[in-house]
Amino acid sequence: MNPNVSKIASLLSDPTRSAILLSLMDGSIHPASELASIAKVKPQTASFHLHKMLESNLINVEKHGRHRYYKLINSDVAKVIEQMLSISPNSPVTSFRESREQKAIHFARTCYDHLAGYLGVQITNSLMEQGYIKKVELNFEVTPEGSKFFQDFGINLEEQEKKRRAYARCCLDWSERQHHIAGALGNALLLQMLERKWITRVPNTRAVKVTPFGKAELQKLFNFDENNLSEES
Repeated sequence: MNPNVSKIASLLSDPTRSAILLSLMDGSIHPASELASIAKVKPQTASFHLHKMLESNLINVEKHGRHRYYKLINSDVAKVIEQMLSISPNSPVTSFRESREQKAIHFARTCYDHLAGYLGVQITNSLMEQGYIKKVELNFEVTPEGSKFFQDFGINLEEQEKKRRAYARCCLDWSERQHHIAGALGNALLLQMLERKWITRVPNTRAVKVTPFGKAELQKLFNFDENNLSEES
């Protein structure tokens, strides 16, 4: 029997469910009340849609007392959503606030558990230009020079390779139309930059922002122009 693609497509086509799924693309867990607020619907309406997505194994739920927290079930779901975004038309911008939020999302954001947007693509391109990784079909391979680079950056490649997930796959960036690095290695890069406070998460959004300290470090490590390390550039 063939998979019921139309069922999943109908779930994703609903604006409320789409808004919820996009907010879960940051890879974090979110309470139902927050997801209702993001989708601009009543809590009861959000609960209905969340139940539908739970039934279809798109999301997971954690219960803590009377509260429920939701997240995407795995990176495969995030990959499908990202691919759909790459062929979707942009929503019209109707306010200055929406314009600012859109610029921030396009500049740098989390794609489930790795870095995406302009910043994610430029870091990936820099790693290739410096000979640390190379693209082989739809995956990245770490070169001998790259092994030393990642070790110096605090990433244990052996640990990343042992994880039960893709190691360093190409993820098509929907806003840049180029690949950024995903998988276990992409996640390790994001976590290192967050831990070093080169970037910080923007509350209530998938966007991330480069810190003043991060600008200087990204310039040195990835040959960035300082003027290109802001969503205003």
